[in-house]
Amino acid sequence: MDAIQKLTAEQLKSDFPAIEIGDTVRVHVKIREGDRERIQMFEGTVIAMNGSGITRSFTVRRIAFGVGVERVFPVHSPNVAGVDVVRHGKVRRSKLYYLRNRVGKAAKVVEKI
Repeated sequence: MDAIQKLTAEQLKSDFPAIEIGDTVRVHVKIREGDRERIQMFEGTVIAMNGSGITRSFTVRRIAFGVGVERVFPVHSPNVAGVDVVRHGKVRRSKLYYLRNRVGKAAKVVEKI
């Protein structure tokens, strides 16, 4: 192992659930407001996974008040308190960017049985 891998090995999360593209997930995000800290949920569909190792991240998309909202979460960030898999989706591609152009029921991902 080189020096960079040794430094990042202690910061990797080992309890992260196995999420896949198309899954509906609930991400617990730490929000800091002044000197207080609280946890806020962000629930949506995983449309992309990027990177590897310490730089691994995933993109979650949801519709909030009729507007599509996408957030990129680093997997090993201390601001991500946890991730719950709500349901598994059945998809055939690795990036679901086509969902950006879909509206209503056409934007849904079929659940894996």
